[in-house]
Amino acid sequence: MEFTMGGRLEVRITPADVGKRVSVRRVVDAPGEGAKFTDTVGVLTSWDDDMLSVTTRSGESIHFAQSSLVAGKVVPSAPARRRGPAASFGELAPVTARAWQPVESELLGDWRLRAAGGFTRRANSVLPLGDPGLPLGEALGRVRRWYGDRGLPARVQAATGAEGTQERLCADLEEYGWRREVSAEVRIAALAPVGDQDTDVSAVRTARQPDEAWLSRYQRFETPGPHVLEVLGSGPSVWFASVPGDGPEGVPAAIGRCVVDGRWAGFMAVEVGPEHRRRGLATAVMTALARTALDEGASAAWLQVESDNEGARALYDGMGFATHHHYHHFRPEAETAAGTCPT
Repeated sequence: MEFTMGGRLEVRITPADVGKRVSVRRVVDAPGEGAKFTDTVGVLTSWDDDMLSVTTRSGESIHFAQSSLVAGKVVPSAPARRRGPAASFGELAPVTARAWQPVESELLGDWRLRAAGGFTRRANSVLPLGDPGLPLGEALGRVRRWYGDRGLPARVQAATGAEGTQERLCADLEEYGWRREVSAEVRIAALAPVGDQDTDVSAVRTARQPDEAWLSRYQRFETPGPHVLEVLGSGPSVWFASVPGDGPEGVPAAIGRCVVDGRWAGFMAVEVGPEHRRRGLATAVMTALARTALDEGASAAWLQVESDNEGARALYDGMGFATHHHYHHFRPEAETAAGTCPT
């Protein structure tokens, strides 16, 4: 990271640069001999008095004193990706939302409040794609009451790491006492290479609806009530895939779900039974679904993976998926952890 001009470190950012992407270097130890420095790249989300906040691509907010700043400059938006389709956050966010729709929703300005009986955070959180039409504190109060009326914890889903994402909102949520509960990556890739995987897909079965066998493998609920089936069946063009198991109980060895929406194919619910892992079944399921999506005219792929799921991330790396942005679910710090649900 290069800060020097004529051999000197310079601070070339001011409070007027709040909201811009910056690169900063700061002291993290006592100044003088042996002082240590650290570099941070992210969006400058606040500069109040002598305290600064920078929100990184991963959603972490770094707070530090102005007196510790030794260099800083505005830098261009995140560089164009070297692989995968071109996509803006403004295009991709509605696509991912349409693939996993709530049972109930209500608009608050440009925010969409979503509920589905507590089945997954995505279907039970606010999607804030714009202005709520109220001061943030009032909007968050409305959010808490709306979810409270439904017996659900209040959550807001916000994104970081791409041009047009919501670093400032993430920092503001923290200022209001909301904390990140979980984070995930949204990854994208060209669809054709996913469909071209050299794998045997002859055992993969595809259908428009999940049957009882498919639901018996899916691990995101205890009882598949109507709200679960409604969420799973939502989307412009939905496909379910399964690989039959070899046991008498009929539980599939592997399953997956794909939603085709224009040029995009989204992959979700890819699961393999523990006793069937390391046999390439996840690859086979995704390959079969990708070929179905290609037949429907899709050309680009996306998926979501939690940041700590190392096995899934390695699989998607091998298929050419690259991180487009991160998203995070925020929840009021004062609320208990009771009632948590899958992403």
